Amino acid sequence: MLSEGIAIGIKNLASLLVASVLWLVTIWIPYLNVGTTIAMSTIPIELSKGKVISPLFIFDAKYRRYMGEYFTLKGMMWMAIFPASLFVIIPGMIISLGWSLALFILLDKGVAPGEAMIRSNRATYGYKWTIFGVGFVLNVLFLILALILFKIPHIGILLVFILVVVLMVARLGCNAVIYRNLVEEEEEESVA
Repeated sequence: MLSEGIAIGIKNLASLLVASVLWLVTIWIPYLNVGTTIAMSTIPIELSKGKVISPLFIFDAKYRRYMGEYFTLKGMMWMAIFPASLFVIIPGMIISLGWSLALFILLDKGVAPGEAMIRSNRATYGYKWTIFGVGFVLNVLFLILALILFKIPHIGILLVFILVVVLMVARLGCNAVIYRNLVEEEEEESVA
């Protein structure tokens, strides 16, 4: 999963960088900024389809159409994850992992926010450790490499910045693989 995710991310590196720059440019433009932010959140959906994405996809009007659903989903998730986190963090992490695909399902399948959360929880059932493990491995690798690179005089900070970009790309690619595999599996089970 890690190697496939990293490969997908690297394949789309240029597109992801351009999309990120375009998002930063538009973040100051009211209304458009919500659509581009929602689009940036859906990058794993686009990556899961296996083709190289166009960085201009963030301007597609369909993302602005989902404003209400996007904010409703984010609000519903926050209202449950925050109190659950007060119980020594672990319950909040488990719920967060269970709903980690909800936004993708909401925007890819066009379902209601509550339904997206339910489908995400079903799709991630039995795979929360895997999802956690992928993120943990990426974060530990990043920390180790960042500590080493940061000690290099003069160019260490630049190398750490490049490492942050690589981490972002790898994380997006891994999320794409997780989404593709788990949602596909969940749909097959619901049909059967």
